[in-house]
Amino acid sequence: MPSLEKRGCDHIFFVGFLGAGKSTLARNLGHMFNRRYVDTDRLVERRAGKTVTQIFESDGEAAFRILETKVLKSLSTGRSLLVSCGGGIVETPCNIELIHELGYCVYLDGDIDDSLRQIRRSDTRPDFRSESHAADLLRHRRPLYQQAADLTLDIRGKSFSEVGFECAELLLESGLL
Repeated sequence: MPSLEKRGCDHIFFVGFLGAGKSTLARNLGHMFNRRYVDTDRLVERRAGKTVTQIFESDGEAAFRILETKVLKSLSTGRSLLVSCGGGIVETPCNIELIHELGYCVYLDGDIDDSLRQIRRSDTRPDFRSESHAADLLRHRRPLYQQAADLTLDIRGKSFSEVGFECAELLLESGLL
């Protein structure tokens, strides 16, 4: 696999649906390759002084998406971050542009069953209302994830460690790690 063209920053952003394992993957790769990792949802929470659920409830999704974009812009001063993105980050078109300006995007592509297996507490996931709503949301977001992706990793039926090793191999082969 040829190396990807270099961009202004060299962050690696992980996108995918709820429960795809983005945070776990960023943390595990961070430990494996001694790179800092961040989670956009946690950064939004710190900035707002509220949980994502509280922001959705008190201020609405639109306010959350604005904060999410501000957090992405703030990453431009960092170097070599592994960034776990919230599942809906691709809902805002300028976020996809920002991700491409700041680095590379890896899409963790799974089925609704993969997500449902990982979602332990739906009360901490404000855009998870029911299994059927989640399935509809995934159908809506999948083309957005595909549009954002520089690289795609199929996570269907795989353990966190399998996904971690496959992703590390993919990133190394692509010249990103």
